[in-house]
Amino acid sequence: MLITTILLILLTFFAMLFMVRYRKHRKKGVERRGRETWAIGIYKGPSPTKLSPPTDITNPILSANDVTDTKARFVADPFMIQNSSGYFLFFEVLNDKRDMGEIGYACSNNGVQWEYCRIIIKERFHLSYPYVFLHEGDYYMIPECMGSGGIQLYQAMNFPEGWKHTKTLVRRKGGVAPFVDPSIIHYKSRWYLFSYDGKSKNLHLFSAATLTGQWNEHPKSPVICNSPHYARPAGRVIINDDNIYRYAQDEVPNYGTKVWAFRILELTEENYREEPASEEAVLQPGKEWWNRDGMHTVDAHETRAGEWMAMVDGFTIKPISQ
Repeated sequence: MLITTILLILLTFFAMLFMVRYRKHRKKGVERRGRETWAIGIYKGPSPTKLSPPTDITNPILSANDVTDTKARFVADPFMIQNSSGYFLFFEVLNDKRDMGEIGYACSNNGVQWEYCRIIIKERFHLSYPYVFLHEGDYYMIPECMGSGGIQLYQAMNFPEGWKHTKTLVRRKGGVAPFVDPSIIHYKSRWYLFSYDGKSKNLHLFSAATLTGQWNEHPKSPVICNSPHYARPAGRVIINDDNIYRYAQDEVPNYGTKVWAFRILELTEENYREEPASEEAVLQPGKEWWNRDGMHTVDAHETRAGEWMAMVDGFTIKPISQ
C-alpha cells in the first residue's frame, strides 16, 4: 500500500513537472510567433541551388502592409504560377485577429512588381504553405492544414480566385500525423508526396498512381529520420536537366533559420536515395530588415534566359521591449 502511494505521488509530481515545462515551452513559442515579422522577396541565380538577393530588385516585394482586406501580422510561404495571363503568387496571410493563417494571392505582369489582390481560402483551421501546381490543364493546391486532420487537395474552379476542396489525400494513421508542409511532384507517370512529422522530425514519403487515387506510404518512408536540420520541406520540388531537387528547412537553432538543397538520386515505387546538392545553404539569414533572422521557403523557376528566379521569404524577431 505504501509503495503504491509513493508511486502515485511520484507520477503526479512528474506529470505536474511535465505540464509546467510544456506550458512554458508553448508560451515561449506563442510569444515568439507574436514577435515574428515575415515578408516575401525574390532571389536570383545561375541554378536552383545557387541563389542570392539581386541588385535590380528592391526586396521585400510583399509584406503585411500590402494586405488590404484583413489586418495581417505577416505574409510567408510563397508559391508562384505563371501563365498567359501573367504571374500569380499564393502565400500565407497570418490573420492577426484570428491568429490563424489564410491563403491570399497577388498578381504581376512581369514577376517583379506585385499587387496584392485578396484572401481566397479561409477555413476554420490554420492554412499555410499553399503548394500550387498545374496538372492536365487544371490548377491544384495542397496547403498545409494540420488542423483538418489530413493532407487536403484543392482545385481551382475559377483560377486564380475560386478554389474548392476536392479530396483528402492522406489521413492520420495511428498516432502519426505527417501533415506539415506537404510537397508534391509528378515524376515518370507517378505521384510522390513529401510531408513532415513535427514530433518525430521525420520526413515521410507517399506515392500514388493518380493524383486523386489511392495514396500509400512509400516502402522506404520515413526517408529522413529524427532530423531538425534536413527533414522538413521548404518549397517546391523541381526537376531540372534530369535532376530532382528538394529543399529542406533547417529548424536549428530556431524554426525557419535556413534552407538546404538535396539532389534526389533515385525515386521509384520501391526505392529512394538523395545526396546534398551543395555544401552551403541555399537560403540563410540575410542582411536586410526583412530576413536578418532567417529564411525558410523557396519556390524556384527557370526563366527563358536560363536564369533562375525564386520566390522566397524571410523574417525578423522584434525585441521584447517593442
